[in-house]
Amino acid sequence: MDKTPRVFVSGCYDLLHSGHVEFFRQAASYGDLYVGIGSDATILEYKHHKTVYSEQERLFMVKSIRYVKDAYINQGSGILDFLPTLDIVKPDILVVNEDGGNEDKRRVCEERGMQYVVLQRTPQEGLTARSSTDLKKTKSQIPTRLDLAGTWIDQPYVSYYAPGWAITISLEPTFEVRERCGLATSTRNMIRKIWPYQLPNMEPEMLAKLVFCFENDPERSDGIISGAQDSIGICIPGLCRHYYHNRFWPEKIETCHDETVLSWLEAHLVMIPMEPRQQGCSVVEGKDITEAKVKALAKAADDCWDAMMKKDLTAFAAAYKASFDAQVAMFPAMIQGCVPTYIERYRDAVLAYKMSGAGGGGYLACVVENASAFCQKHEEAFPLTIRRAGM
Repeated sequence: MDKTPRVFVSGCYDLLHSGHVEFFRQAASYGDLYVGIGSDATILEYKHHKTVYSEQERLFMVKSIRYVKDAYINQGSGILDFLPTLDIVKPDILVVNEDGGNEDKRRVCEERGMQYVVLQRTPQEGLTARSSTDLKKTKSQIPTRLDLAGTWIDQPYVSYYAPGWAITISLEPTFEVRERCGLATSTRNMIRKIWPYQLPNMEPEMLAKLVFCFENDPERSDGIISGAQDSIGICIPGLCRHYYHNRFWPEKIETCHDETVLSWLEAHLVMIPMEPRQQGCSVVEGKDITEAKVKALAKAADDCWDAMMKKDLTAFAAAYKASFDAQVAMFPAMIQGCVPTYIERYRDAVLAYKMSGAGGGGYLACVVENASAFCQKHEEAFPLTIRRAGM
């Protein structure tokens, strides 16, 4: 009786998707399928990032697929980390995807008397083609943040004149988070160097401080220290306010996870994309910071928080506008580039507006009567989803 051929494939399988399963199905048509899985250590060394799922989780998932006879964690390293697994399986055939083959793998097959098969990357009929690379580009679940009031108070050269709160909301990335658009993208990109796809499950305030310290490396050449509101707004879910008094890190942090408040905010906030802030744009040029202006900023943030807790839309819009006016009074260069055109276009259609982040472009973040109705009328606008605790 003829022996069923042993077929071998190898990969990371960290973001397991339908393309992997179809690849396994096609490979299994050549015989009994065995899978080698890249170890956590190999992926960290070779691809310079941690895995989403541990090697034991990935082993469990791959073994559970019905086309797979058995699976192993590869004990080698680099692109040929599966060589020790070949000694265990002793396959007759090595199968690779068209973009996963190379001359080193072909040479291994020649040396071991194995057949070398290259499959085209084709999806199961009726399904969308998937690849891990595309998923990594589009499916990162790292949140972003929107500053609601008190922007700039997290810089000591501002809070030196008067202490006060900055208010942020952590947002689910349900929209394209564009670069240089005031949504803490530089901080978000720093996070993705450590955790490419999702935040780790740890205490949010400690996580925020770790991110703040990682981003503000004392050796960074530009000498600029990013505001703490970026890491706090991203890492701490829900609605959050943080109190600054002439220091880089806030003296205290308060959060609101009341579902009625968060849902109320989602019903009254929209964002409208503008052009990104232009390279070379300086929003701090011509700054005019005085005690009176900083106190106005701090009071507006207090009023904004009180209005949100009471779900008072009129008071919220007034405080939101007052906070933005106070920011612009200190940093008039926030209003430049495309910004005046967008403000003029939407001024009478919204209750209040501000720019995301430091200004000069990005998004116009607006308070409206009804977010859903506004977005239906203005197709360019989109609603926001606030990240809840535990998500």
